[in-house]
Amino acid sequence: MRPAGVPDLSDKVCLVAGASRGVGRGIARALGEAGATVIVTGRSSESGPRTDGRPEVLEDAAREVDLMGGRGVHYLCDHIREQEVDGLVHWALRRFGRIDVAVSSVWGGNEGYDGDRFPDGAAWGDPFWRRAATPLGHALQSGPFAALLLARAVAPAMVSAKRGLLVFVSFGTQEGYLGDVFYDLAMATTNRLALATAAELAPCGVTALALSPGRVRTERAIDAGLGQEAGETPLYAGRAVAALAGDPGVAARAGRTLHVADLARTYGFTDEDGSRPDRFRIGA
Repeated sequence: MRPAGVPDLSDKVCLVAGASRGVGRGIARALGEAGATVIVTGRSSESGPRTDGRPEVLEDAAREVDLMGGRGVHYLCDHIREQEVDGLVHWALRRFGRIDVAVSSVWGGNEGYDGDRFPDGAAWGDPFWRRAATPLGHALQSGPFAALLLARAVAPAMVSAKRGLLVFVSFGTQEGYLGDVFYDLAMATTNRLALATAAELAPCGVTALALSPGRVRTERAIDAGLGQEAGETPLYAGRAVAALAGDPGVAARAGRTLHVADLARTYGFTDEDGSRPDRFRIGA
């Protein structure tokens, strides 16, 4: 029996980019909990390299989808490489015939961050004039650019089917500056990408939107000693995606940046421990 607020998605084929760990893995698990077939993708594999040498791999993420009640399938893909993303989508369409839900949870802007410093020696929130500009390129490439590559690859099949849901994992910027210039610019760009793609896809029956989790207890956050500060598990964001995927009226939310905590109250789902964390606000 599924938890409250978790729909039946047993007829859905979902693709979650950036699902080796973190929020992406939580989304894959929650879609599995709803019974979906979930293609989990990313760069870290049992048989290949692993991001930052971390232990989490795609194969384990796919197994967790199975354990949650869905069907997990893994596919190794570097989501900042256009040909690899196109190849992934072509493979998925050949194997499953369609993609109902596509989620971009790709984010490499914090790679190498130890909870105190980035690899170039900068700290979170250092003034922009005291920082090298090069990391901004990586933040944009491993966030909004990766999301755009996934969207343009899956859009033709969704447009042809006249249905589909695209979700870009981001962070809400409506309430002000997020405290770090590179992070703020990457998230604002992703949110604008959701608005722009939604405008072009809506007449075709396809919904695009951005999803804003709070501070999440990811594997990286826990290892950096930040687990106590994080109020949500990755599954909380995942249940938000599952709820959106199961909502026949989701098109009314197209183009918006939606907060997981707000969706929890609308759809009635909870976090993994049964709690319902409030919306996280930077600086609050």
